[in-house]
Amino acid sequence: MLAIERRNAILAKLSAEGKVIVADLSREFDVTEETIRRDLEKLDNDGLAKKTYGGAVANEKLNTDLPFNVRKRTNVAEKQLVAEKIAELIHDGDYIMLDASSTAIYVTKCIKDRKNITLITNSVEILLEMADKKDWNILSTGGALKKGGLSLVGSSAERMIRGFHVDIAVCSCKGLDLRMGITDSNEKESQIKQAIFAAADRKVLAVDDSKFDKTSFVRVCDISEIDTVVTNARPDDRWVEHLKQKNVELIF
Repeated sequence: MLAIERRNAILAKLSAEGKVIVADLSREFDVTEETIRRDLEKLDNDGLAKKTYGGAVANEKLNTDLPFNVRKRTNVAEKQLVAEKIAELIHDGDYIMLDASSTAIYVTKCIKDRKNITLITNSVEILLEMADKKDWNILSTGGALKKGGLSLVGSSAERMIRGFHVDIAVCSCKGLDLRMGITDSNEKESQIKQAIFAAADRKVLAVDDSKFDKTSFVRVCDISEIDTVVTNARPDDRWVEHLKQKNVELIF
């Protein structure tokens, strides 16, 4: 296993469990404890984890962008539930846009049986996932490749998105707050999400229940600017009432 693969596996474990122990990781990956300490030091320096005595804990800051391969392996069951509900909204012949979130990957897996879909996305992973769909019309936004994110961003991607109109758009986010609305950790990703939502008749926000009452760095839009929130479990009564007041459909 390459060092970067091992560090990504450690990050996935941190995201799932909240902490890791050097001795346990040494046994699991069959490397020395000194090697694990260097891995944790690298993750700490990159702002992805916090070293502690004998191990490390997850960095809880929502302004941190985890590598896509790590995000794809966290909260998998919750994301699959969300994706299954979103798939029910997508029908044969629809024109859709999907962002480069890990949840959007699970959506594509759930709709592979749909016919004559036109899909626009800035996700490199989705483009690879759907490369064998001969009856689909698949368009890439183009743009600059975001390091570690497998997403295409920038002004050229935004221009391409704004030149189209689709039936349904699906985006995720880092945080959903009653006051701040929908937020994300990266300005360029947020601008892409804004463009995707603006291009759609139906704007769908895909969030697992860990995103509620969280605020990240960049505001994407107000909750009232979307049509539907899809999540894996019923949020508390404050959110149910807030979404009702904003005329936003809640699906869980």
